[in-house]
Amino acid sequence: MGMQHVIFNVGNGEYGLDVSQVNAIETLSNVVPVPNAASHVLGIMNLRGDVLPVYSLRIKFGLPEEPVNDQTKIIVTVSNGVTVAYKVDAVKEIIECSPENTEEFPSIVRNADTAYVDSVVNHHGRLILLLNHDRMLKDEEAQNLAGIVSEATNA
Repeated sequence: MGMQHVIFNVGNGEYGLDVSQVNAIETLSNVVPVPNAASHVLGIMNLRGDVLPVYSLRIKFGLPEEPVNDQTKIIVTVSNGVTVAYKVDAVKEIIECSPENTEEFPSIVRNADTAYVDSVVNHHGRLILLLNHDRMLKDEEAQNLAGIVSEATNA
């Protein structure tokens, strides 16, 4: 028996996060831009009384930002101790990833900029990159996001 993952799209890629680490999947709305924030930080939003930074996975993955549409979602998780809303193009499904269909991420493409990829699952012929929520943000990014949230909640 494998682990369940939330499968989502960013551009043409399919990615997964461990469902036990996902706090919420929501529609993206009411993002307040933060002046001088890093380019991948779209701003902050209020989600049920919590101020969350909204982080674009399109920008992190080197893709141009796209307009928000009916499919656009945020996936709320904790990365490096910071609760963050990752903006994704669409959330597709929840699948069970069995160990026999899961392989290590090839070392030839592993580097500091791809450290967030844990493994690859072959799900009915689809290759899905399984992400590690704690390695999504580099330490500096996590500190910056925590600072943005702290400033927003104390303003």
